[in-house]
Amino acid sequence: MPQLPQISDAEWQVMKAIWTQTPCTANQVVEYLSNITDWQPKTIKTLINRLLKKKALGFQIDPQDKKTYHYYPLFSEQDCVRAESQSFLQRVFGGSPHIMLANFIEECELSPEDIAGLKQILEEKEKEKTTQKTR
Repeated sequence: MPQLPQISDAEWQVMKAIWTQTPCTANQVVEYLSNITDWQPKTIKTLINRLLKKKALGFQIDPQDKKTYHYYPLFSEQDCVRAESQSFLQRVFGGSPHIMLANFIEECELSPEDIAGLKQILEEKEKEKTTQKTR
């Protein structure tokens, strides 16, 4: 798999729109983002072009209307989230998930449901590691 491109926060918004309704036209992306941003259509189309240049997006030309492009992501949202998470972990916490989790747990207001969910994730991870060791 090719390396995922570095994308800005604004480009993330465009990618989210495209992941939500792939394949889609630039006008569909503009319509989607006009509900959550105050960006002009030209700004959104510029962001689409940047993502094309970074090879985060691909396109197909509409066979009936040769002027309409249908955009689609070249990477899944899950792959991009994973790469961004690892980059963030490395940049901010020196690659230590322990330090990151401890920081978030200490700084965030956690509900009992949040705490139960975190415990469940850790228990499942522990079972997974135990199973791998016994193989």
